[in-house]
Amino acid sequence: MTLIADSGSTKTAWMELESGNMTVTEGLNPHFTTDEQFLAACTIVRKNLQLPTSNFQLFFYGAGCGSENQRLRVSDLLSKAFGTSDIYVCTDLLGACRATCGDQPGLVGILGTGSNACYYNGHEISMQAPSLGYILGDHGSANHVGRMLLQDYLTDKMPDDIGAMFHDTYTDIDDTWLDAVYHRPHANRYLASLAPFATARMAEPYCNGCLCGALDDWYCYQLADLVLTAERRELHLVGAFAAAIRPMLLGFCRDNGLTLGRVLASPIEALRQYHIKNF
Repeated sequence: MTLIADSGSTKTAWMELESGNMTVTEGLNPHFTTDEQFLAACTIVRKNLQLPTSNFQLFFYGAGCGSENQRLRVSDLLSKAFGTSDIYVCTDLLGACRATCGDQPGLVGILGTGSNACYYNGHEISMQAPSLGYILGDHGSANHVGRMLLQDYLTDKMPDDIGAMFHDTYTDIDDTWLDAVYHRPHANRYLASLAPFATARMAEPYCNGCLCGALDDWYCYQLADLVLTAERRELHLVGAFAAAIRPMLLGFCRDNGLTLGRVLASPIEALRQYHIKNF
C-alpha cells in the first residue's frame, strides 16, 4: 500500500494510491506546525483512511520541507505516527512538477497561500527561485494579495466604494487584524483569507490592479531568471489561488512570452496518476 500527501500552509490532502480514497487535514508546514499538531493530523488520517498499522510506503510532498533538517523532522514524525520507515519527504514544489509535467520539462510555479517557482527538467528540479517565506517572499500568492488589500484598507488607499465593500465583507477587521497578523499563529493563512475579495472582483479596476501587481512582482522576484535560461517556456501552476485567477494568467503569460500549461487547484489526483505510472 502507498499513501501520498500534498501539504501546503493551509491544507494537506492525503490519498491512498490504490483505492484513490482521500482525506484532508490542516496544512502541515513544519515551520509553523508543532509536533503535537502534526501528530494529531496524522491520527485523523489513520482513522479516516483506515490505514494498516505498519509496512506501507508514504510519499509526503510538503511546503517548508526544503531543508534537510525539516525533512528529517517530518520523516521522524511520520514514522512515529504511521509506524512505517518507508518514507520519502519531498518539497511541495517537486510534487507540483510531477503532477503537472510528469516526465516532461517545463516551468512550474505554486500560487496558493504562498508561492514558489522552478524549472523542472523532466526528472528533477534543475533551477529554483529563492523561497523567502511570507514576510520577505511569497510574491504573487494569496497572502501577498491579502497583505496588499489590508495595507491599502488601513491606510485609506482603497477607493471609497471598494473600502466600504471590504469592510462589509470583513466586518470585524478593524478589531482583529492587529492580533491576527502580529500575535496569533498562521498570519500567512489570515492574510490569504482576504485574497478572495480581489479574485471575486477581477474586472474591477482596483482589484485587477492588485492582482496584476502581485503577478508582476512574482515574475520579477521568482520567475524572470528562470525564464532567461529555460529550454521550454510553458508555465504550469498549482494552487487554489492560481486556479481562481486563471483568466488573468492567460494574459500574464502572453505578456511575458510564455504559454500557459496545466493549472491545478490541487495536485493530489495528478500525483496519484504519476505514482501509478512511475513507481
